[in-house]
Amino acid sequence: MTIQVTSMSLDGVKLIEPKVFGDARGFFFESFNAREFAQKVQDGVTFVQDNHSRSAKGVLRGLHYQIQHAQGKLVRVTEGEVFDVVVDLRRASPTFGKWDGIVLSSENYRQLWIPPGFAHGFVVLSQSAEFLYKTTDYWYPEFERCLIWNDAQVGIEWPIDFEPVLAAKDVAGRSLADADLFDSD
Repeated sequence: MTIQVTSMSLDGVKLIEPKVFGDARGFFFESFNAREFAQKVQDGVTFVQDNHSRSAKGVLRGLHYQIQHAQGKLVRVTEGEVFDVVVDLRRASPTFGKWDGIVLSSENYRQLWIPPGFAHGFVVLSQSAEFLYKTTDYWYPEFERCLIWNDAQVGIEWPIDFEPVLAAKDVAGRSLADADLFDSD
């Protein structure tokens, strides 16, 4: 067994903790194994695109999703630390409108599986962070949507005491009440 999988509070979201082999030379772990992912996380998932971002402390990216060509995402941090957040936007889900968050870092090696139907974002807690994610569909800018990061109805408890740095599209994010949502889970 090379990964431990734990269900998060949102239906379908999984925390993945790999077994890390380390000694005086450094460390090694499998960051992705399709067979084990299918057995322990979710079967039938195919990843088609890998993305990599670098952000400075205080940058908040998100909460992004695609209303058509919805993407499942397998996310992790290779440098630094972020607080990673998902919001369930599937109307038929028992956890619709709820959020969950977890610290992902280069030191804890954690990964998060986010199925299609969720908004996703993160805020950088360290001086900088490199963030990698695999997606189950391609990026289609015409279908990209953004849920506002500080929507009172969702009530995300970001562990920050500063005003985050946002991209223009994230400043223009919509509230849950006004967002395009997923009709099926």
